[in-house]
Amino acid sequence: MNAVGLDMLIQAIILLGVLITAYLTIRYRDLLSAALASAAMSLLLSLEFYTLHAPDVAIAEAAVGAGVVTAVVVYGIAKTERWEREVP
Repeated sequence: MNAVGLDMLIQAIILLGVLITAYLTIRYRDLLSAALASAAMSLLLSLEFYTLHAPDVAIAEAAVGAGVVTAVVVYGIAKTERWEREVP
């Protein structure tokens, strides 16, 4: 397998991870778990940006997406209820 094929395989695995974590973010009923799945998705997107040779975008995504946004969401969850209510 040449370098281009290996690079595409790694990118496909990362993008599959992004899709899985995005699905988990939507499906989790526990809001803290959903926030952590969203942070994992952001870190995987950051890794994808790095593999696409955009390190400045990767650093910004990691700092803002996985860092600041996750901290704000977790703080909001701490001030409210952790579990999403069932709609009747």
